[in-house]
Amino acid sequence: MTIITGILILLCTLANSFTMRAQEDSVRLAASCVPVKDISRTGLAFQAGERMDFTMHYSWGMINSDVGSATVKLDTLRFNGEKSFLCSVYGKTTRMYDLFFKVREDFKSWFTVDGLRPLKFTRDTFEGKYVAKNTYIYDWEAANPHIIADVYSSSSGQRNMELPLSPCTFDLPSLFFFARNIDMEKVEPGRRYPMTFAIDDNIYNVYFIFYGPETIKVKGLGTVKTIRFAAKLLAGEVFTGEEDMMIWISDDENRVPVYFEAPILVGTASGRMSGYSGLKYPFSSLIEKENTGRRR
Repeated sequence: MTIITGILILLCTLANSFTMRAQEDSVRLAASCVPVKDISRTGLAFQAGERMDFTMHYSWGMINSDVGSATVKLDTLRFNGEKSFLCSVYGKTTRMYDLFFKVREDFKSWFTVDGLRPLKFTRDTFEGKYVAKNTYIYDWEAANPHIIADVYSSSSGQRNMELPLSPCTFDLPSLFFFARNIDMEKVEPGRRYPMTFAIDDNIYNVYFIFYGPETIKVKGLGTVKTIRFAAKLLAGEVFTGEEDMMIWISDDENRVPVYFEAPILVGTASGRMSGYSGLKYPFSSLIEKENTGRRR
């Protein structure tokens, strides 16, 4: 799992045949996974047309530089005749780092406007000589709901399988948007809140912990009032799995991530918001640059 893919864990839909009652059930069941506010189309923390740009940074010893970028865009379309969201996430290394280890990540996720229930997910990943492709179709109408997964990697070849599916299972982009609707009045400091997502040929369980408000300075953005969280990472080729990723989200109705930092096997990876447009609410947490707050 690359740095960009790992960050998408934080940065981490129904067909026409479903009735409005089924849509209401989707909202109710999804809300029971983690404490969230109203996740019908009128109560969401985001809207179609939103775009966020992020810069990825790496530090280790004498190395301290930006190594990549990622863009998250949200649009609406008709999926099987129903109005749905389409989230597109694209990440890449800089030209200089392409010479050492070229990375391209392309994620797309389709999920319902009401209830944020995932419908489809695709992934195209190129990491040096490694290639991975995922296509998920969420079959909610089956007697035992499941994900129809078409998975390919250059190391394991082509595989077709079924993955377990519950109302609390998401792909990375849909999980990212679902989590932005957290009900801060119900979140308890220090308590672990679980999240579940599918990637490649498996289902992963992670958790986040709420710490509290903090004002920080974000390079290129300014001084921001934030809420700090920690998220447990998965041990693998990049992350140690022994420490948490720290995330700072805007302390306003948008709940956008403005800075995140994670220890990796060698050094530290971080990301910061470098641009935004189309936010649903005023970015009121972004205040005038001051001499207070810690710079990130």
